[in-house]
Amino acid sequence: MARLILSLGGQVLAEFNMTKERYTIGRLPDNDVRIDNPAVSGHHSLIINILNDSFLEDLSSTNGTYVNGKLIKKHALQHGDVVTVGHHQLRFVETVAEEEEQDDEFARTMIIDSSQEAMQQTAMESASAASASSGAAVSTGETTQAPSVISRAPSDGGSQVGYRQLQNAKVQVLNGKFAGREVELNKALTTLGSPGVQIIAITKRSEGYYIVLVENKKNGDPPKVNGTGLGDQAEKLSDNDVIELIGIKMGFFAN
Repeated sequence: MARLILSLGGQVLAEFNMTKERYTIGRLPDNDVRIDNPAVSGHHSLIINILNDSFLEDLSSTNGTYVNGKLIKKHALQHGDVVTVGHHQLRFVETVAEEEEQDDEFARTMIIDSSQEAMQQTAMESASAASASSGAAVSTGETTQAPSVISRAPSDGGSQVGYRQLQNAKVQVLNGKFAGREVELNKALTTLGSPGVQIIAITKRSEGYYIVLVENKKNGDPPKVNGTGLGDQAEKLSDNDVIELIGIKMGFFAN
């Protein structure tokens, strides 16, 4: 579903979910999008929605209809187009495209890709060092310091438990513009943060998930778990823990 975001001078005035086939834009009260301004004609423009496409048409208005600064008569609307009617702007937003953009921005902002080898190596070394000090084994990407499957003799006659039996957990953003975005913790090492500011690594081990501090800006407050700053040692995460990283709060959820 597409939306129109009406603004004037950069200030958002209204949003319209486009659930109908036809939307008229103009100054008179019978318009779907009413803009009460002398620079806008009584019936200024028309948008027709056909399946997944939207088409804009100028209705012989006095001052014309512009898309991205260009005067148009008819125009097939694309995500992000800015329609100017008089002094007002209408931004055309396609929900699917908007969500994809936000996902891409979130990934660029928070997730350190495995292709960034130097940063990944630093994260692995930090996780290994923290694990050594806490007496726990950690799996670090391609290689591990412990067998990939650690079996324990069951005390209740049940099946053995190992690394591969551990269900994938996730972190979910709780605040800000990325609220609701999720990161599946399906790798041995997941690195989150912003280089030069704050970076954490979450490692998947046989007995659960651990968080370790990789990088923190000099004299800056460290990332936190449930309000307590991370130290040099790896800390085991529990379901519903709240992680604070570069001003973003994330919930840890063990599926």
